[in-house]
Amino acid sequence: MNFNYDVLVIGGGHAGCEAATAAANMGAKTCLITMDMNKIGQMSCNPAVGGIAKGQIVREIDALGGQMGLITDATAIQFRMLNRSKGPAVWSPRAQCDRGKFIWQWRTVLDHTPNLDIFQDQANELLVDEKTKSVIGVRTIWDIEFHAKAVIVTAGTFLNGLMHIGHKKVEGGRCAEPAVHHFSESIERWGVHKSRMKTGTPVRIDKRSVHFEDMEEQPGENDYHQFSFIGPHRTLPQLPCWTCNTNEEVHEILRADLANSPLFNGQIQSTGPRYCPSIETKLVTFPDRSSHPLFLEPEGTDTNEMYLNGFSSSMPWETQLKAIHHIPALRDAKIYRPGYAIEYDYFDPTQLKHSLESKVISGLFLAGQVNGTTGYEEAGGQGTAAGINAALFCGGSEPFVMHRDESYIGVLIDDLTTKGVDEPYRMFTSRAEYRILLRQDDADARLTEMSYKLGLATRERYDLWLEKKAHIDRIVTFCKETPVKPKAINGFLESLGTSPLKGTVKIADLVARPQVNFKNLSEQIPELKEVLNSPKNRVDEIDEAAEIRMKYKGYIDRERVFADKMHRLENIKIKGRFNYSELHDLSTECRQKLERIQPETIAQASRIPGVSPSDINVLLVLLGR
Repeated sequence: MNFNYDVLVIGGGHAGCEAATAAANMGAKTCLITMDMNKIGQMSCNPAVGGIAKGQIVREIDALGGQMGLITDATAIQFRMLNRSKGPAVWSPRAQCDRGKFIWQWRTVLDHTPNLDIFQDQANELLVDEKTKSVIGVRTIWDIEFHAKAVIVTAGTFLNGLMHIGHKKVEGGRCAEPAVHHFSESIERWGVHKSRMKTGTPVRIDKRSVHFEDMEEQPGENDYHQFSFIGPHRTLPQLPCWTCNTNEEVHEILRADLANSPLFNGQIQSTGPRYCPSIETKLVTFPDRSSHPLFLEPEGTDTNEMYLNGFSSSMPWETQLKAIHHIPALRDAKIYRPGYAIEYDYFDPTQLKHSLESKVISGLFLAGQVNGTTGYEEAGGQGTAAGINAALFCGGSEPFVMHRDESYIGVLIDDLTTKGVDEPYRMFTSRAEYRILLRQDDADARLTEMSYKLGLATRERYDLWLEKKAHIDRIVTFCKETPVKPKAINGFLESLGTSPLKGTVKIADLVARPQVNFKNLSEQIPELKEVLNSPKNRVDEIDEAAEIRMKYKGYIDRERVFADKMHRLENIKIKGRFNYSELHDLSTECRQKLERIQPETIAQASRIPGVSPSDINVLLVLLGR
């Protein structure tokens, strides 16, 4: 066996799997090194994919030719489109998945990916050429050396992982899985800064012990929506989730034992995720709340294991169980495992280029939780970008960088590399300034063509997008050109409570009204129904995309103007043009931040916390602008 590759991927989680398949599908000879081939793509916490802004990332991974959307659809046991009561800019798909089937679906994909080898081992040392400060490979705990032009580290929570339940501490990257020692130190010694973060996971419940009659059922949706733009629709049985609430009795039990919580007794020093707090953190942060919502979610079609979302905890296991038993629906609950917290190493993402290549070590790419993020989706998006760029790096090509108006993945990477992190980063729609341009429905419009040119998206995927684009254009053109007379439509408009027409208008003008949509309008205009039904497949998806484009055209156009203006600043390169320490017209904080981060462009510099508009003006003057 030859242990020489183009790309090595360290870690078989969500970032690692996407990175490995992306690099291999672009033609790079790739090897994925993972500690356990039976836990590839493990859902360490909630067995769910998507959510607010996270669902958009998964759609983008799919549009680029990645795998998470396809695998999610194949293993989904519940699907919902979140935020449907709001505008399409924030509609976000979410799916509950079968945990076991998700793993094996990923394993099947990896096993059938050309140019990709899998090796079960543990990376122990990053091998670096001292003269060039570039990677040459890794050495494993079995002293096997793998050599490569590029190495992608996607080690999740395993680097010096330390788990906590009450006062008890156990080393591990996940429950019952060993921590990885020495590897992060072998990276740090070359000047890559590392620190510690923390996350946690809830208790797991045996569904046979649950009183579902005391819970509220939360069914899923069974319409045409899904994650992948090209894959088949959901095939597994669809299961409900269930909701209930904590109460004051539960809170009192937890408060009484806060002294034994690792989060509050000084045992854990690192920062945890703000937007996924433990139940004990909720009690301290929101002392006036008499209850907190809980969601009991199935882990699969063939298991009794259920996930108690909202009850993440590192309290002593006895305290967790006692508190749970004071929730009426869980009064007899049996648990498979208590919740726990985990601390782990991560690396400062401001030391990365937008390609996710290290600024310190050439050919080293980092993706996922090792960059200070949290979430399968954030990891998968970074893994896709890192895999693409590692393959391009090996071929001597320019890196692939998505701008903030092109994808949530672009927003994520720009935030990480520009602003850094002081807590685990998770994506929200509020982090994107161009939300109406980054909708879940048009990820393929934004990304598939550029991915096809890169060599990742397949010809089949590209042709399907071209077919969809042609149908959307046909619908939009028809609506822009087809007139409607008042006599034919006023009765319908008045029944909807909207003002009647005074003269002939185009269909597009009617679609712009809030009360009007394709569904109700096509019942009044048979020609429109014929056009809407003309696609041979994915009719509903295409119609929705066309309707959104027309109904929100004004907002889309306005946001596009703003984005184009920012692009002008993105095109002003400043990397290597200034010795910031000598620019005394800049504020001290600005000089320090610019010196540390070394932004590529004026636009990136403007997004660095501590860099003011007046500082940007100084730089523009110095550039003669």
